[in-house]
Amino acid sequence: MPRVESENAQRLQKVLAAAGVGSRRACEELIAAGRVTVNGKRATLGDKVDAETDEIHVDGERVVTNTKLVYLAMNKPRGVVATMADERGRDAIADYIGNVPQRVYHVGRLDADSEGLLLLTNDGTLAHRLMHPSYEVAKTYLVEVEGPVPRTVGRQLRAGVELEDGPAKVDAFKLVDAYQRTALVEVVIHEGRKHIVRRMFDVVGHPVNRLIRTSIGPVRLGDLKPGRTRRLTPAEVAALFKAVEG
Repeated sequence: MPRVESENAQRLQKVLAAAGVGSRRACEELIAAGRVTVNGKRATLGDKVDAETDEIHVDGERVVTNTKLVYLAMNKPRGVVATMADERGRDAIADYIGNVPQRVYHVGRLDADSEGLLLLTNDGTLAHRLMHPSYEVAKTYLVEVEGPVPRTVGRQLRAGVELEDGPAKVDAFKLVDAYQRTALVEVVIHEGRKHIVRRMFDVVGHPVNRLIRTSIGPVRLGDLKPGRTRRLTPAEVAALFKAVEG
């Protein structure tokens, strides 16, 4: 059955060029070389697509062509509530994201006492997959805890500890620094239960003093200052889609 063209259909190379893949001529060459797929099928020169609904991949990586979709990274400061507006009048995410014309939503949790990387988007499908435990998207945290921290703690957390809502474990554990009665630890975990990192360290006897999320999947906090936001690069967005495909 022939593909029914949307009334919004445009030449594929024009849509790819508008998405920043390259010049129209370069995009035509990619299509001719068989490196572009539309909705899972290899594209050909002359194809038309709907930039808002069709899924387009180049060399297996998703290209976001819908200009209405927004993907942001935020460095959430400590004390800011991870909600768009707070009924109690506390600082909330909306106070920091500036003039974004689209209505965006935060992806996952980061409690008020925690800080660091938070993703914001109006792409409901990607947000759902990033939050769903079946996709096992890893998150990295720098954790300042009461020390000293013996080696057995890392082994305990990697093996798993019992919480009131079931067992939990980290994917990776590294002691970054230690000074007097405080230690700085990096952990990687793919679960998203409420306060899970804090609760795990409580169980092993090392309460958390400070918690900073430094990465979500392939997206890193980097040198983004507290309270600031930035748009994700096309490569970062493509990497997020790759992390939840399959």
